Amino acid sequence: MYGMIFTYVWGFDLHGDWDYVDAICKTIEEKDGEVYLVELEADLEKRLERNKTPHRLEHKPTKRDVARSERNLIQTTEKHRLNSFEGEIKRANYIRINNTNLTADEVAEIIKSRFSL
Repeated sequence: MYGMIFTYVWGFDLHGDWDYVDAICKTIEEKDGEVYLVELEADLEKRLERNKTPHRLEHKPTKRDVARSERNLIQTTEKHRLNSFEGEIKRANYIRINNTNLTADEVAEIIKSRFSL
C-alpha cells in the first residue's frame, strides 16, 4: 500500500494501549513498512467544538449522538492521560502537534514537511 492513516485515542496511562500501539508498529515494520507517529493535542473546548462539525458528524457515525459523544470525550479526558510526556515516545518518526489553532490543511503541511512526504 502507498499509505494508510490510522487514528487512535491512546491512553498513555494504560499499559494495554502501549502494547496495542507497539503491536501495530511491529506488524507494519515486519512487512518493511514505515510507521510515522503523529500525536495531536488540542484544548478541550476546541475538541468539543470540533466534535459537532458537519464533516465530523458525516464521517464518524459515533459522533452523531452529540450529547453522548461529548460526555464520552469529557469522561475520557478526565479518566486518562491522552498526551505523552516530553521524551516519552522515543521513535525517530514521531511528532507532537498542538492543533488547537491550526486547520487540518496546516497540520497536514507540518506533517509532510517534518517527514519529507
